[in-house]
Amino acid sequence: QLQLAESGGGSVLPGGSLRLSCAASGSTLNWYATGWFRQAPGKEREHVASVDDPDKGPVYADSVKGRFTISRDNAKNTVYLQMDNLPPEDTGVYSCTADRTFPSLVRGTGASWGQGTKVTVDS
Repeated sequence: QLQLAESGGGSVLPGGSLRLSCAASGSTLNWYATGWFRQAPGKEREHVASVDDPDKGPVYADSVKGRFTISRDNAKNTVYLQMDNLPPEDTGVYSCTADRTFPSLVRGTGASWGQGTKVTVDS
């Protein structure tokens, strides 16, 4: 069974950058669509970015387009989320997810989830 573990969260000043990592074990990410969700304090969890077929390109939430980049290193069985030009509104717990089907993943009903990593953007 696929297991996911995030790392890379922390505190950063507005305008700063962070790179989140999601290491997979138990199976290979080659067989899965993968993505990131976040949950801000007092808000519902929302989709941030996801990737399935490399030929189709990644999908981003409008709020992060041009600032976030999702990538996947199949050799390392790891998914990354590069986050640049962070405003306080990006504060939240970021979780990676994976599923065999892209629609399920984007809906937030992916079969596998990590425990989440906290990102705080504050001056």
